[in-house]
Amino acid sequence: MFSISYATVNDKPYFCNEYENLPENEFISKIRDKRCYILNYENRKIGFMRYNLIFDFIPFLTCMSIDEHFQNKGFGTKAMHYWENEMQSLGFKMIMVSTQANENSQHFYRKLGYKDMGSIVMDIPPYEQPLEMFLGKAL
Repeated sequence: MFSISYATVNDKPYFCNEYENLPENEFISKIRDKRCYILNYENRKIGFMRYNLIFDFIPFLTCMSIDEHFQNKGFGTKAMHYWENEMQSLGFKMIMVSTQANENSQHFYRKLGYKDMGSIVMDIPPYEQPLEMFLGKAL
């Protein structure tokens, strides 16, 4: 059975293995503010997702990671619907995500109704990366 739960401080090893750039104080604030989720399948952690507020009033999904073995099985879609419903229940009218232009997740988000909203070039060391695309959706 698939389930989603808020992350706790006990989930830190899982996050550190998956995404080591998250500073300690950010991890603690994500836990405190309930802006980080664990994706579970049959009592096993299979992924996580977390968000911030961009411009202080638009939920922005900063990361969603699903273990490779569990990708393309509908878990990402279920996780996104869960997050969208939660953001709507909190009174938000719009949500945003981003992905690098060389990643396939842009197609995943578009299938869920997200629309392209622009992009930025990150070419300042040590943050260089491919073009970052932003997508949004009305709730």
